[in-house]
Amino acid sequence: MSMAQKEDDIIEENGEGSEDLYERLSMTVDRGQEPLRIDKFMMNRVENASRNKIQRAIDAGLIQVNGKSVKSNYKIRPGDQIIFFSENAPEEYDIVAEPLPLDIVYEDEDILIIHKKAGMVVHPGSGNYSGTLVNGVAWHLKQQQPDLTENELPRFGLVHRIDKNTSGLLLMAKTEKAAMDLANQFFEHTVYRRYIALVWGDFEEDEGTITGHVGRHQRFRKIFDVYPDGEHGKEAITHYKVIERFKYVTLVECRLETGRTHQIRVHMQHIGHPLFNDDTYGGDRIVKGTVFTKYKQFVDNCFALCPRHALHAKSLGFIHPRSRKDMMFDSELPPDMQAVIEKWRRYAKSRTLED
Repeated sequence: MSMAQKEDDIIEENGEGSEDLYERLSMTVDRGQEPLRIDKFMMNRVENASRNKIQRAIDAGLIQVNGKSVKSNYKIRPGDQIIFFSENAPEEYDIVAEPLPLDIVYEDEDILIIHKKAGMVVHPGSGNYSGTLVNGVAWHLKQQQPDLTENELPRFGLVHRIDKNTSGLLLMAKTEKAAMDLANQFFEHTVYRRYIALVWGDFEEDEGTITGHVGRHQRFRKIFDVYPDGEHGKEAITHYKVIERFKYVTLVECRLETGRTHQIRVHMQHIGHPLFNDDTYGGDRIVKGTVFTKYKQFVDNCFALCPRHALHAKSLGFIHPRSRKDMMFDSELPPDMQAVIEKWRRYAKSRTLED
């Protein structure tokens, strides 16, 4: 199997990325526009928009005219201000409710905060039609509303997502209004997202900012790359700060200003610090340090302790869509990351004593 094929298979298996799930499009209706149903108007104005996609957006309250949600039969008028939150979901899918274990951190009538374990896919997609977090949430909601049918399960629950092998906090909306409000907060970059990552190498500086558009690799279409000049992809900004140094690897916090697919993983690879054990972006081999047998065995043992890329979505802050109160949530590092960090800490200390 070629390296390119291996990378494609890995992305296909993961089926998702750390990405905001909506893009906001805004437009003003021209003065000469004749009255026309909003669904037909949007079909003509939005690139690659299917009738089903437009109808779903209207039903979910993701299309607003002059600040208010409308129905499909609303007829647009000259001067109308239209906002459309377009889904970034890779494909349409049916949601089947399944009884799956969920670590619910917080829940009220509007929102749901879940601590996702590494290894769990967030939503159904290619190769992952069941066993996802969304399937489990569908079951959870049906226990609250037994009369809810499969077709009535809210598609608008996800407003962002995290990779299959990333652990941490995920925010979901339980109502159309909450989905619209939260999608707007993500678009405006006002949601606070703090990740903890173990990356290869040592940093010359204690903190910094990585900029550069993130988009699909020009050759391997199922992975992503950084385009510093912005010729491809979308703007991506990651702020990082060193937490602790272990000679050959470093523990850092990353704050996302934007949310692009694989953003932290791709940005860190771009500056020469791939995530520890990231088998898609070059972190599953010795990047810094010797290749002598003793050190290699130590690194292999670390890989076994944390058999996935070492990234955790630790903190999440936003404005509650109903109460308008500041909401902030924090989570503990999972055992696999705690174990590998402690192992590197002991190793770095022993090396210091030897030096």
